[in-house]
Amino acid sequence: MASLSRALRVAAACPRQSPTRGLGPCNLSSASGPTAEKSVPYQRTLKEGQGTSVVAQGPSRPLPSTANVVVIGGGSLGCQTLYHLAKLGMSGAVLLERERLTSGTTWHTAGLLWQLRPSDVEVELLAHTRRVVSRELEEETGLHTGWIQNGGLFIASNRQRLDEYKRLMSLGKAYGVESHVLSPAETKTLYPLMNVDDLYGTLYVPHDGTMDPAGTCSTLARAASARGAQVIENCPVTGIRVWTDDFGVRRVAGVETPHGSIQTPCVVNCAGVWASAVGRMAGVKVPLVAMHHAYVVTERIEGIQNMPNVRDHDASVYLRLQGDALSVGGYEANPIFWEEVSDKFAFGLFDLDWEVFTQHIEGAITRVPVLEKTGIKSTVCGPESFTPDHKPLMGEAPELRGFFLGCGFNSAGMMLGGGCGQELAHWIIHGCPEKDMHGYDIRRFHHSLTDHPRWIRERSHESYAKNYSVVFPHDEPLAGRNMRRDPLHEELLGQGCVFQERHGWERPGWFHPQGPAPVLEYDYYGAYGSRPHEDYAYRRLLADEYTFDFPPHHDTIKKECLACRGAAAVFDMSYFGKFYLVGLDARKAADWLFSADVSRPPGSTVYTCMLNHRGGTESDLTVSRLAPSHQASPLAPAFEGDGYYLAVGGAVAQHNWSHITTVLQDQKFQCQLIDSSEDLGMVSIQGPASRAILQEVLDADLSNEAFPFSTHKLLRAAGHLVRAMRLSFVGELGWELHIPKASCVPVYRAVMAAGAKHGLVNAGYRAIDSLSIEKGYRHWHADLRPDDSPLEAGLAFTCKLKSPVPFLGREALEQQRAAGLRRRLVCFTVEDKVPMFGLEAIWRNGQVVGHVRRADFGFAIDKTIAYGYIHDPSGGPVSPLVKERGLCLERMGVTYGARAHLKSPFDPDNKRVKGIY
Repeated sequence: MASLSRALRVAAACPRQSPTRGLGPCNLSSASGPTAEKSVPYQRTLKEGQGTSVVAQGPSRPLPSTANVVVIGGGSLGCQTLYHLAKLGMSGAVLLERERLTSGTTWHTAGLLWQLRPSDVEVELLAHTRRVVSRELEEETGLHTGWIQNGGLFIASNRQRLDEYKRLMSLGKAYGVESHVLSPAETKTLYPLMNVDDLYGTLYVPHDGTMDPAGTCSTLARAASARGAQVIENCPVTGIRVWTDDFGVRRVAGVETPHGSIQTPCVVNCAGVWASAVGRMAGVKVPLVAMHHAYVVTERIEGIQNMPNVRDHDASVYLRLQGDALSVGGYEANPIFWEEVSDKFAFGLFDLDWEVFTQHIEGAITRVPVLEKTGIKSTVCGPESFTPDHKPLMGEAPELRGFFLGCGFNSAGMMLGGGCGQELAHWIIHGCPEKDMHGYDIRRFHHSLTDHPRWIRERSHESYAKNYSVVFPHDEPLAGRNMRRDPLHEELLGQGCVFQERHGWERPGWFHPQGPAPVLEYDYYGAYGSRPHEDYAYRRLLADEYTFDFPPHHDTIKKECLACRGAAAVFDMSYFGKFYLVGLDARKAADWLFSADVSRPPGSTVYTCMLNHRGGTESDLTVSRLAPSHQASPLAPAFEGDGYYLAVGGAVAQHNWSHITTVLQDQKFQCQLIDSSEDLGMVSIQGPASRAILQEVLDADLSNEAFPFSTHKLLRAAGHLVRAMRLSFVGELGWELHIPKASCVPVYRAVMAAGAKHGLVNAGYRAIDSLSIEKGYRHWHADLRPDDSPLEAGLAFTCKLKSPVPFLGREALEQQRAAGLRRRLVCFTVEDKVPMFGLEAIWRNGQVVGHVRRADFGFAIDKTIAYGYIHDPSGGPVSPLVKERGLCLERMGVTYGARAHLKSPFDPDNKRVKGIY
């Protein structure tokens, strides 16, 4: 049998592939398609899929004529979703699998479960999977799922990697996940076969483990069936029936198969690699790609028994305990795309491309030297689906009501399956998940991105290639850039703007004093014969961000912040979503959608939230009441009656659009939502000098009496019509100018010219992050999420609870207020000048009471500022905790004394916003 060292020699002798052409890489595998049989660890499962196709024998049981939910796909996510639907009491749930359970990608998965990830939501999802697989299923069915708890070991061969693991350790403490940072010597004691000469240290998580795909899925199916669900194998879906209701809304009507059809209002696409094809049946775009993903299984290794699983990110390799052998795999920079996804593929594998796999072998031998002389028992190379941001695709598709996604799990479907299956089931039954699933919600992608194959391909490649990279707080993608650029893009690029990317939009991050740093065309990091950019200023600046300390340009961001506090700064916020809500029922819709009272006179602007029925915050935004007009203009459509102009953060604009649209459909409001995001730009001028600057540009009196805070007017700016709003997201006197696209550059130049003598500077979102946290303004999806209520977030003032007007989420808020808050968002300041970024544990009297959601440095108060939710571990009201002293924040295993604040530590009386300096 070949050894790993021989595989290395074979790979080195292989001729290099020639450069590819077109949008991206071609299939570099030597095989034209998947092989039918391999020697794999799951031989029983593989043999079940050989010979005559069992699909031809017909479905494993008769199809029902109707179902409340049809789940498509019998892999990890399909089985977990069906099980949790049944467990939550959903009757009439059916799973259709075209072949046998696990036959697509699940059967060949490595089945690893690591409890710690750099996301609090994912830690919770993983914890649920572990509970289901390690305990609940066995208690429920009496069957063992194949769970093995052998622990997990994260390898750090440099200081930054160990710092990353220490951050995970601190977050884990908030969720009761036991972990330990070990020295190289301690690591050697735990894992004697490991080479530790080059290590900084390791993170050991004793309760990590391994799942058996076949055992888990079969047990899930049996448990779901016992609760009344049906599992039908050998039944491929050939079509999705759709109907259009009286309001023009497309809805699921049923599924079609070669053996009959099932009438249903709800379909769940858990088809993995084949999810895009299922989506096309329904007219739904599913942004994922299929790639080869491989591992090899070694011969027996003496002394490896009972060792923990290993993840050496810097060597791009994992080592999974496989009885008395190891499975070796990882993520390479040049993965092979599966260009033509076959619908006949079942229990199959590809030939392993040793040239692609070489780096994993090298890393494995370096880490466990005995592998150099160990034979290879089998190779496993199968398809997996990967997405543009390496996050799953979940939730209801905006194009089709009743069509849910549970796919694109980036080879993590087994470990995330339990948590995501539970959330998906809750989503289907109750209309929203229990946890914050925005990062997984398919509504996060703008249609211009899901329509663009190059963007999907580039970003999915980069996400795969960087899967084992250190997750730094301020990293940015290099793939799929310059998709959506606002009218000021070129103007700001020439002034040294270093851009960030948010869901396709290029937005200003900060301004580099040494000149332009454009984002260049994606070079695939030199893979597939592409030539990497040699002189790449943007990438060099991005590399400076690869730190958990203050970056080299910390002082540049400080100058932008202090200029805003001391004089004025201009922020390009053109990427914001800008919607109009008009029509016969616009006022009814606004009353129901928005938690605050927006039924103010035309000319008023209100900061408000939008909630779900659980009282969780789906968005925060500003709503401006418009005066009716019979004539359309670039700044307002023609309408009669009531109309509103909505401004929402650009990174969540698509989520907002989808949420509003869904509510309008559910409530059957007769009104129109118009998206003008691409037609309007937006600049915000903030600071003590903003009034003096804009007084030279705008044809209006800007005094407090003539132009109060939270109002808006149509004005002329340097001769161009704009909508001016007196608002602030940084805690200063300031105005936003909403500008027709064609007028953005001349208005911006007029503002800069007027501000030259007042010290006006350009500033980006890094400054906004710092200034806003200093003032205590909330960031949605950081401080404020769909699982946080406005009461918990300190935003009770945005809720019209004193009025009798009903609104979405009101009942939940009233129940929460009556019961008393059990958690609360609190501001902390730290005297020590240490950087914090979020995920730090919050301690009180030796107990963890929460973790930090968002942190930044406040330059005006010269302190680190953090916001996090705290709770009483005993389950009591949270109020007494907030007033206590002795709270600490843990950063990478070191605790720092912190002071808690319920009001902003900067300008708590809001004088500056009122123009009082």
